[in-house]
Amino acid sequence: MSPFRAGLIAIVLIVVGTYFGFSKQLPFRHPFKLEAVVRSGVNVRQGTPVRIAGVNVGQVTSVTHYRGTQLALVTMEISKSGLPIKRDATLKIRPRLFLEGNFFVDVQPGSASAQTVHSGGVIPVTQTNDPVQLDQVLTALQSGTRQDLQKLLQGYGTALTTRVRGLTAAQSLNKTFNYSANAFRDSALVNLGLLGSQPHDLSKLIASAGRVSAALDRDEPTLQDLISNFNTTMAATAAQAPALERTVALLGPTLTHAHSAFVDLDRALPGTRAFALEIIPGVKETPAAIAAARPWLDQVKPFLSQRELGGLTKRLAPATQDLSTLTARTPALLQQLDLLDRCITHTIIPTGNIKVNDGAFSSGEENYKEFWYSMVGLAGEGQNFDGNGQFLRLATGGGGNLIQTGNSSNLGAPFFGNAVSKPVGTRPAYPGRRPPYVSSTPCYRSPVPDVNGPASRGPADHTR
Repeated sequence: MSPFRAGLIAIVLIVVGTYFGFSKQLPFRHPFKLEAVVRSGVNVRQGTPVRIAGVNVGQVTSVTHYRGTQLALVTMEISKSGLPIKRDATLKIRPRLFLEGNFFVDVQPGSASAQTVHSGGVIPVTQTNDPVQLDQVLTALQSGTRQDLQKLLQGYGTALTTRVRGLTAAQSLNKTFNYSANAFRDSALVNLGLLGSQPHDLSKLIASAGRVSAALDRDEPTLQDLISNFNTTMAATAAQAPALERTVALLGPTLTHAHSAFVDLDRALPGTRAFALEIIPGVKETPAAIAAARPWLDQVKPFLSQRELGGLTKRLAPATQDLSTLTARTPALLQQLDLLDRCITHTIIPTGNIKVNDGAFSSGEENYKEFWYSMVGLAGEGQNFDGNGQFLRLATGGGGNLIQTGNSSNLGAPFFGNAVSKPVGTRPAYPGRRPPYVSSTPCYRSPVPDVNGPASRGPADHTR
């Protein structure tokens, strides 16, 4: 072989080896590619696994911006075991481990009746979801929002604890639960009936309600009179609460019979329509009949007097007494919510904001942050892929310092061990028993604990 031919073969081999080294793909291999548009691609990167029903079927090959927008385009390679993918497929980015920044792409391949997506197909953003991060949840409670929430809870608590007729609003609300099951069941039946028996019945009802509202808006004085009269009517109804309660109890059987009557009426409508056509000539004679009926109407007027039907109307006035009682007892419930709000505002939140002074071990952060840091650390210790599994295993060596624990909950006796160095101690120190719980004292009156005071220092503080 000539030197020229040997050099040419060496150059070709170097070029081929360099191509395989950087592309990491076979030149004649054409894998199935699937693209998806997501709202945020920060949780995925090249190499992120793609799973269907918990089984790895591919991986992410690239994450780029989608057409100059804030959306992200995720490109994936799917193996044959993950095919076919349908057009109604959905995609979610899910966390692999608790409190770990490790995610995978979960693909639901779609229904069997849908069309199949070919290689290079795109799943739209309406069929994808991103995981909700803890910082996104916390940003919903900004300073202004927290202050508004505090004011809301204070007002709600005051309303629940106000007493009316010997009971708080919270106690009155608790009593309503005795009737809630039947009320919700009947309300569900009413809502089902409101859907109508034919398609678009509900949309037609909403459209009609919109036309009624527009008509009321055009005549504002009449609407004001309607509200004033409605207030007067409700006051009269509240005065007749017992009678109204008995009326409502009889309403259920009445509606049952009314449903049967309406079914029969629907069956009779064709015959009624024919009857209406036949009665038209008689309707034309109605004015003359009314004129002849006036003497009879004069005789009906006494029937509507106070001694007859008018007196019946007065007897129906106390029918809303129970409704008035419920309204009066509602402030007692609000008083209980006020106690809860004060407990959170004056005790729980200030306690969580305290910074624990632990000497050289101080983090400088509030103790509620240290709690979440510890949760992250525990999650890191309990990884699925290492020898620990879901458990944290600790081993200590021997030493010249004897350590004794409190009584074990399992053995009823303390544990002993030897440590290389003396214990440093923690702050606040464990008092050895739980503080007494006094149920008669409101939570918001409990003082904020002084975790950095003298009582928080353990015996080890003197040998630190």
